[in-house]
Amino acid sequence: MDSYADDGCVTFLVRHAWLSMRSVLAEALAEHGLSVQQYGTLLCVRKDPGLTIADVGRVVGTTRQSANELITGMERAGLVERRPNPKDRRTQQVHLTDAGARRLDEATPAIRKVEDELEASFTAADRSVARAWLAHMVTAVEG
Repeated sequence: MDSYADDGCVTFLVRHAWLSMRSVLAEALAEHGLSVQQYGTLLCVRKDPGLTIADVGRVVGTTRQSANELITGMERAGLVERRPNPKDRRTQQVHLTDAGARRLDEATPAIRKVEDELEASFTAADRSVARAWLAHMVTAVEG
């Protein structure tokens, strides 16, 4: 880990951490019939109901076309639904269904368990600083 921390490339370190975590999270989510992108989509749609497909793509880090395919599959599974956007007839809004909310609620403890295991050697202060830094970086990037 020190070799990553000392080279000054924080972006690569964050990416490497995410890719390493992603595989562990994928295993935990598979037990709930969800992919990492599906889980992320459920989280963001719960937080901000009515996101457009393009919004979902930005949040989960994919193209609009890939987000559309993702949403289509989730819609078929009954996890989300599309509704007309009252502000823009050309777009649709994505909303969580009751089944999607239940699946998210069922999967979240598995994610929390993985995070707790990964953070086991952290002090409470370490956790707080890391989360604050990550949240700040998201805010800084999104402007």
